[in-house]
Amino acid sequence: MLELRNISKVYNPGTVTEMCLFDGFNFKVADGEFVSIVGSNGSGKTSMLNIICGSIPIDGGDVLIDGVSVNHLAEFRRYRTFGRVYQNPAAGACPNLTILENMSLADNKGKRFGLSSGVNKKRAGYYREQLAALGLGLEDKMSVKMGSLSGGQRQAVALLMATLTPLDFLILDEHTAALDPHTAEIIMQLTDRIVREKNLTAIMVTHNLRYAVEYGSRIVMMDRGHIVLDKAGEEKRNTSTDDVLHLFNQISIECGN
Repeated sequence: MLELRNISKVYNPGTVTEMCLFDGFNFKVADGEFVSIVGSNGSGKTSMLNIICGSIPIDGGDVLIDGVSVNHLAEFRRYRTFGRVYQNPAAGACPNLTILENMSLADNKGKRFGLSSGVNKKRAGYYREQLAALGLGLEDKMSVKMGSLSGGQRQAVALLMATLTPLDFLILDEHTAALDPHTAEIIMQLTDRIVREKNLTAIMVTHNLRYAVEYGSRIVMMDRGHIVLDKAGEEKRNTSTDDVLHLFNQISIECGN
């Protein structure tokens, strides 16, 4: 279980732009949950992901995994059991390396590299099988550099790379936002399949309300550092996109947007 307990976070303390985003914020994600997070800009969605991953410091509170605080763990150490797919398709891989080289690096996450070759050719067949399962023909492009692929292809490979090694949590940071609608649908379907097949615990931030409603086992809406909607199971299944949009619009009107 992942738990954010009594989290406090102030941006630009002591300045005229000081902003308290989280003040005693609490949030729990049970093992095996696929949580969709929605909310307007500035609601705290991405800040929450960054706090979970250790990308930004907190001013108070605890980040716990299975009841054990990970506050002392640096970001790169948390990524040994975390996988993250970013909004920018170029952020999840090395553009000047081939698909094979990128996957080899991802496959070695958390292990020692030493002075041996970075590419494990013995695993090439396995990588090919994993790529073939995506259904995008990428298994025939293993020698192609990542920078030569389309945004959707890069995001598909990045998703595969993020889940190549055993994970505790998969973090999806608006990972379809930069894609065209057709490609975004493909990536969401791949995401759902991978999460289900690997039985992952996933947290997805998205601005697409339909994706938040259709995918995952739980939906959460945030507003100015608070959770204003949290539905799971049957409650979530009975929630429509219009229901979420109505609440979203209500909050926007109250904020003067």
